[in-house]
Amino acid sequence: MNLSPNPHTLLENRTYDELQVGDTASLTRTLTKDDIDAFAILSGDVNPAHLDDAYAAETPFQKVIGHGMWGGTLISTILGTQLPGPGTIYVGQTLRFVRPVYLGDIITVTLTVKEKRPKNMVLLDCVCSNQHGKSVILGEAEIMAPTTKVSRPQAALPELGLMRHERFERLVSRIEGDEPVRTAVVNPDTAENLVAMMECARAGLIKPVVIGPRAHIGKLADEAQIDLAGCEWRDAPTAVKAAHVAVEMARAKEVGAIMQGAIPVHILLHLVLRHAGGLRTARRMSHAYVVDVPTCEHPLMITDAEVNVSPSLEDKRDIVQNAIDLANLLHFDNPSVAILSAAEEFNSNLASSADAAVLCKMYEREHITGALVDGPMTFDAAIRPEVAARKYPNSHVAGRANILMVPNLEAANMLIKQMAHLAHADIAGIVLGAQVPVILTNPNESTRTRLASAAFAQLLANANKRHPQAPAL
Repeated sequence: MNLSPNPHTLLENRTYDELQVGDTASLTRTLTKDDIDAFAILSGDVNPAHLDDAYAAETPFQKVIGHGMWGGTLISTILGTQLPGPGTIYVGQTLRFVRPVYLGDIITVTLTVKEKRPKNMVLLDCVCSNQHGKSVILGEAEIMAPTTKVSRPQAALPELGLMRHERFERLVSRIEGDEPVRTAVVNPDTAENLVAMMECARAGLIKPVVIGPRAHIGKLADEAQIDLAGCEWRDAPTAVKAAHVAVEMARAKEVGAIMQGAIPVHILLHLVLRHAGGLRTARRMSHAYVVDVPTCEHPLMITDAEVNVSPSLEDKRDIVQNAIDLANLLHFDNPSVAILSAAEEFNSNLASSADAAVLCKMYEREHITGALVDGPMTFDAAIRPEVAARKYPNSHVAGRANILMVPNLEAANMLIKQMAHLAHADIAGIVLGAQVPVILTNPNESTRTRLASAAFAQLLANANKRHPQAPAL
């Protein structure tokens, strides 16, 4: 939201002597969701009647107070910038909220000088009306008018941006009603691990099977006052042994997912990826992050930042297909894959560019299905329509890509961390292509992202039940 005024516009006031009864000024604004949320942030008013449309629809009178106060602030805007303008001292205000102000209403605020009083005091009529010409706010403002003439450029204001993290909730809501998945939790040997596990259990996403040293973990839970009632147990003396047990249970179809606890990710994945005794299928395993960037209109998927260090061309085909399959399970709107490279045009000196060209040919021959695929493509053109229109005007993917295939693990990992720390993105991930989904955890995760990762695992596990994968290789 850019609230900066035009620096070339002059603010000029009307002094007490210049004011005449009947003088008027007005402005028109449309009430947006950003306005409502910004008002709530600044005022601390988080009344659900103002922020929750479903609740507010049942209690419309409350909207008169909440959204009406937004209209009241526009009166102050006119007083300070137009009538009388700079130098005005706001003394008093009476307002009556006579009709609700709703999201999308176009409000016109009109002030009229009603009376000039001694000592530079002025009384103004205040009327706020909606797009139907109906009054929503009526009242009077008492001000002390300026006595010195002022004419100066408007000051530049900082830009105001609102960050929302709502997309994971919407994605998760699409899979509500699925059965909780029985999940092997590998050595949850910290309070953070146990909290994460139980949050997912209480949300109805997993049924935990705790694998680790039971006495030690039980004592840790007691000290942290974490209730582990309802959890199943498998005793294992070490983290590595716990991972072995988890993989064996997955191979025997005793669990439908695995969750990382206090075990390094490379050790867990080494056991999962083993050719003998692991959880391989005919499809190459990969990892996908689903990313909610506040400034992006839709969720993004980025792959692969955790499993495949330098994937071969055949690996990349599976990585792309794994991501597409997850995107379709999550009901992404028009799944579209951008195969990223540093160069805008095909460049045989760049492996990522050559691979992108071959992957697109695979897509043309239907060796990759379920989404649109295009590349090689630069990151900015993949996600920015204005850049796409200039660089790739004939692409059906550029500017609207929601799956980003990154050349290698290093590039993907750096991109993910940049989004997390500079773009304030929510990031949830899952290992794909294994016999069961594998949830990788991070101590810096929020509850929101933790639940999203577990929800993806639940979705995949239940899809596996409906359409069993090939046996482990």
